[in-house]
Amino acid sequence: METKLANNPVADSFILTGRNPIREALKSGRDLEKLLVQKGELSGSAREIVAEAKARKIMIQLVDRSRLDEIAPRHQGLIAYASAFQYSTVEDILHLAESRNEPPFLILLDGITDPHNLGAIIRSAECAGAHGVIVPRHRSVGLTPSAVKSSAGAVEYLPVARVPNMNQCIEELKKKNIWVYGLTMSGTDYRQADFSGPLALVIGAEGEGVSSLTLKKCDMLLSLPLRGHIESLNASVAAGIMMYAVLSGRGR
Repeated sequence: METKLANNPVADSFILTGRNPIREALKSGRDLEKLLVQKGELSGSAREIVAEAKARKIMIQLVDRSRLDEIAPRHQGLIAYASAFQYSTVEDILHLAESRNEPPFLILLDGITDPHNLGAIIRSAECAGAHGVIVPRHRSVGLTPSAVKSSAGAVEYLPVARVPNMNQCIEELKKKNIWVYGLTMSGTDYRQADFSGPLALVIGAEGEGVSSLTLKKCDMLLSLPLRGHIESLNASVAAGIMMYAVLSGRGR
């Protein structure tokens, strides 16, 4: 059974309940944001579903039965949150840049948990000519209905990839000679950077910013000058400014 719970306080996503729907979703390769599993010993089919979810590196959370009862009836001990749009791969993003005969321009998001921010960033990225957005599998919002809606249709044209580990992804991009810029309050003024070559922008959540370990992986740290009393910009606003700085730096 699949349903959409618009007023669910837990998550804004499509919900799959029952073992058969979840098993079929896994078989078909459908993207799942996470799997909630009732605490206790698992029986045969449930054990197989959890094993397959682990193999696909889907987030698994053990919860009490009462928690599942609050979300949906007839759950059979399992509830899955399905993505509202199919993810692409990092390779798809790089192929898109190659097909356009352009140096890769990627947006990497670290810890963005607000679906409206994610959707707004995807929208700006598509408008600014980026080739794709990359989000981590954990501690970050995915392609929920709110994120897809907030993108105003941009997800139809701009690939969004989800990776198990953002730091490993950065290492792989650097091996492909893609320069990685991290946005932080203590970085170099962004107007001094050269955006003409292959690059990836790393944008963190409002307040927390990019994680310290991820910042260490970046080739250069940049900042946006602030002249007012507020200490930080909204993540989607900061991302939009940086993306259009890249667009301007490439003479487009």
